[in-house]
Amino acid sequence: MQNTYDNQAQLLGTIVQDPLYSHSLYGENFYTFALHVKRLSDTADVLPVTVSERILGKAKSGQIVRVYGQVRSYNKVMAGSSRLILTVFARRLEFISQATACHNEISLCGYLCKKPTYRKTPFDREITDILLAVNRAYHKSDYLPCIAWGKTARFAVRLEVGTHIRLKGRMQSRAYEKTYPTGETTIKTAYEISIAQLEVITDE
Repeated sequence: MQNTYDNQAQLLGTIVQDPLYSHSLYGENFYTFALHVKRLSDTADVLPVTVSERILGKAKSGQIVRVYGQVRSYNKVMAGSSRLILTVFARRLEFISQATACHNEISLCGYLCKKPTYRKTPFDREITDILLAVNRAYHKSDYLPCIAWGKTARFAVRLEVGTHIRLKGRMQSRAYEKTYPTGETTIKTAYEISIAQLEVITDE
């Protein structure tokens, strides 16, 4: 069974839409809402949160909430192709009257499930893309895209598939332009974990 410490998420932000019904599982209803989470800079991330009706309470747009949970992934078929969807699955919500600081902290422990990819941005920043498999209960796994920067990017690109790693960072939203074969373009949003710390775990 998964150790809950393998996947921890804590967010503090403002709900920017009323919760919407998502799905039911084993008789339990689940809802989603978007959470506006400030960064230390002037920008912010708008992150998807999934929560059980059991702990949702009277959550509504405009409320400030601290979310405790895990980062989850699932595949969704859209326009005939499968797309990896990320969400923060809330285990507990704490409603507060005023946000005193930014809080977006993700801790993960898992295995590299594909070869890391190194690249440079148009602004010459070094990036390595990582796909991390984090085990969950009942023999399930979450596949989470992560980004390493600079010196960490140069270290991460040398890691082999199957390497056991632990990392800390934040979840971010990023807009990008997708071009279709017809030449049409559209703006989409990607979600990923921006890595602040990374270490290799030596399994005994």
